[in-house]
Amino acid sequence: ASNATFVARSFAGDPKQVKELIKAAIAHNGIAVLDIISPCVTFNNQENAYHSYTWGKDHEAPLHELSYIPARDEILIEDIEPGGTQEVTLHDGSTIVLKKLEKDYNPTHRWEALKMLEEAQRENWLVTGLIYVEPQKPAFTESFNLVDTPLNRLTEADLRPARETMAKVNAWMF
Repeated sequence: ASNATFVARSFAGDPKQVKELIKAAIAHNGIAVLDIISPCVTFNNQENAYHSYTWGKDHEAPLHELSYIPARDEILIEDIEPGGTQEVTLHDGSTIVLKKLEKDYNPTHRWEALKMLEEAQRENWLVTGLIYVEPQKPAFTESFNLVDTPLNRLTEADLRPARETMAKVNAWMF
């Protein structure tokens, strides 16, 4: 739906991979989506999870105003070989299975990426690595002839179309 041309996922406990994917996402000229799995209850925000904000608010019985989050040991994992899987036990005792993409996996084929994600869902894996990239597609700003200037730096004159332009748009629409 977002037409992202860079999609990747990593696990917070694999800092080497996280670092490289963040650098690649920032350097990518287009919409980049980077999902980093973090076993921290602060970010456990799924509606159906009993650690979620919604569940907590519905079952809240506050005794004091607190903002303390107890320290937990960072969950670090060994390097996973390309194509390999590793089960990771989270702080609450639940487990997830991480699968690192194969070395010969080609992230430039959208349908192969979707097939791989469907397989991962069936197998209950959380796939990590560069899932999809479309380097040849022009960036959003190029596709729509947008200026490089940040929107908050544009003047009113830059933003307001000429009267003739508005007349053409209105004639085309109505």
